[in-house]
Amino acid sequence: MQCPKCRGNMRTYERNGVHIEQCDNCRGIFLDYGELETLTRMESQYHAAPPPPPAHGGPAWGAPHGGHGGHYGHHRQKSWVNMLFST
Repeated sequence: MQCPKCRGNMRTYERNGVHIEQCDNCRGIFLDYGELETLTRMESQYHAAPPPPPAHGGPAWGAPHGGHGGHYGHHRQKSWVNMLFST
């Protein structure tokens, strides 16, 4: 497949069930029909609020314990697009 912009060679990647074509020359990214909607849905799920903690009396798995500050847990990548191109 040829890039519609620069006529370079296009390479197809599959990430999380989405097929993405990227030009080896200009690095442009091209999506087929429906893939933008899929990416938009994935972004909404990625940014959705985490589920509430369990209601039992003890601390939840991974919860902070005595005097370790209020910031805990894993930090997400700044962009969900990074997930598509991570190896």
